[in-house]
Amino acid sequence: MSVLPIRPDLLGHEPYGAPQADVPVRLNTNENPFRPPPAVRRAITEAMAGAVGDLNRYPDRDARRLRLALAEYVSRQTRTTVGAEMVWAANGSNEIFSQILQLFGSSRRTALGFEPTYSVHRLIAENTGTRYVAIRRRDDFRIGMADAIRGIDEFRPDVVLVCSPNNPTGTSTTLDDLATLYDAVASRPEGILVVDEAYGEFSSHPSAVGLLAGRERLIVARTMSKAFAFAGARVGYLVADPAVVEAMGLVRLPYHLSTLTQVAAVAVLDHARSMQRGVAELRRQRDRIADFARERGLPAAESDANFVLVGGFGDSQTVWRLLLDRGVLVRDVELPGWLRFSAGTAAETTTLLSALSEIIDVPPEPAKRRRHGPHS
Repeated sequence: MSVLPIRPDLLGHEPYGAPQADVPVRLNTNENPFRPPPAVRRAITEAMAGAVGDLNRYPDRDARRLRLALAEYVSRQTRTTVGAEMVWAANGSNEIFSQILQLFGSSRRTALGFEPTYSVHRLIAENTGTRYVAIRRRDDFRIGMADAIRGIDEFRPDVVLVCSPNNPTGTSTTLDDLATLYDAVASRPEGILVVDEAYGEFSSHPSAVGLLAGRERLIVARTMSKAFAFAGARVGYLVADPAVVEAMGLVRLPYHLSTLTQVAAVAVLDHARSMQRGVAELRRQRDRIADFARERGLPAAESDANFVLVGGFGDSQTVWRLLLDRGVLVRDVELPGWLRFSAGTAAETTTLLSALSEIIDVPPEPAKRRRHGPHS
């Protein structure tokens, strides 16, 4: 690429991506390991087959049926009244973030995050030319509110991004703290608060959707990838004041959400309960991993998601490689001494814990540090 006239601010950057390997146990990208049930697969197939005859036409650019189905689901799941006019859908929550930063960011604006957190927030901010600044989380990976308020006062961000439950740590931010952050952000006419709830269905905390009333500059981003086991379909959405949804049309690409994506997602939402039966099981497997780590004297972050961040590894790169040698792929999140383990099936978790037992019982030899992609 060195011969191309690429934007100077992108030079030296690397494409986002997690390591991919054909191994028996893949616990590195927080995917839901449970395949859609047969009845749901049939519903998806029938819905898509019914739409094939109209593929000569562009899709509904406003995704009206899908937004209505999402609004009904969110209303049930959060016990909050949400209308279709409050919902916007896109190709995964990453496209949602891209559209938000296109709309509210720019080369003259600033986005603020709380790190360690989802690395795509920084990446998308930089891709839209938006300055990105970060405030470090506390040692327990929670947001220090005094630090947060000072940072908002100092940097005067146009967009503040809060991942809750946070990736890669799993820690949640309480509604009271989110309300405090909103007040600080919205005290300036250009401030927007974005809460990333990709793992919201796994959380013991209520959704920030419950805070939307009277908060016109609060955006809650969500996804069907995790709890719905629908990562391959790429369906994300936001819930916000109708004015935000209307404004998203200014930056969305024409017909950005395909007909097949829309009808498949509606079919899945008709089976929301059966699709999410694995959520409770993934919480159990998450807790198995955390309990195992703590019993071995390894620190494990308090997780409200479908993964656990475990520390105490003298050389986490070597532990990562030794797990891969045993057929288990986990995530090096580039926090020295820490690795992130996605919750899998009971059998996958057993395989992970058995492999970890073999490795940590015999301290590994140091290895040269190798770079892997940022966390997903």
